[in-house]
Amino acid sequence: MATTIAAAALCPSPPLLCPQLTGRSPVLPELRAACAQVVGRLLSQDPDVIVVVGPGPATGTWAADSRLDLSAFAPAIAEGGTGGVPLALGLGAMLLDQAGYRGPRHLQAAGHDEPAGACAKLGAELAGSGDRTGLLVMGDGSARRTLKAPGYLDPRAAGFDFGVERAIRAGDLAALLDLDQALARDLMATGRPAWQVLAGAMPAPAPATEVLYCDDPFGVAYLVAYLRPRGAEAGSR
Repeated sequence: MATTIAAAALCPSPPLLCPQLTGRSPVLPELRAACAQVVGRLLSQDPDVIVVVGPGPATGTWAADSRLDLSAFAPAIAEGGTGGVPLALGLGAMLLDQAGYRGPRHLQAAGHDEPAGACAKLGAELAGSGDRTGLLVMGDGSARRTLKAPGYLDPRAAGFDFGVERAIRAGDLAALLDLDQALARDLMATGRPAWQVLAGAMPAPAPATEVLYCDDPFGVAYLVAYLRPRGAEAGSR
């Protein structure tokens, strides 16, 4: 079956994206604005369904109404979501809610230890569902970019993240399948399996891409990007 990916949005998945967890003072407003913009562009393609893809303890699906359990990060917050939903999926659902999306959604976790081949196969299955699908791919780059990073400084981190950025900018998603799984784990790059699902969902020809944000605040690499099949007209069905 031919792939039916209308577009894809790539966002990181730090808890600081959630306003309820950061208080009144905006944290990284540029990152939040970029995520809102790229999700809005994804919705402008009017897909039949949006699939949120993100890393999780194991590969599997979650109920469409699952939401992030805020009490897991701030016990003082009484209202919560679905206990146990992976952070990346909960934040993806939050971004869709913030954008006012009320259409069909599918929450798909890719296991942290899932090999590249299995991730690519999952992506191909999502793309071949027959629906005109929008992908919201959630996941962080390395968390070892500086001395104050969550995982402290690792000199390999910058090169790893640059390789991911270069692949996205060039639309060379096949290069994401070559990411070293063990290195990604060492660098605490949680996005690796989700990016490889994206690679399986959007094989050659290379999509048109645009990077809206690329930086490493707090020593963690965050990338926001928009990807569309070449030749597709904006908003076309």
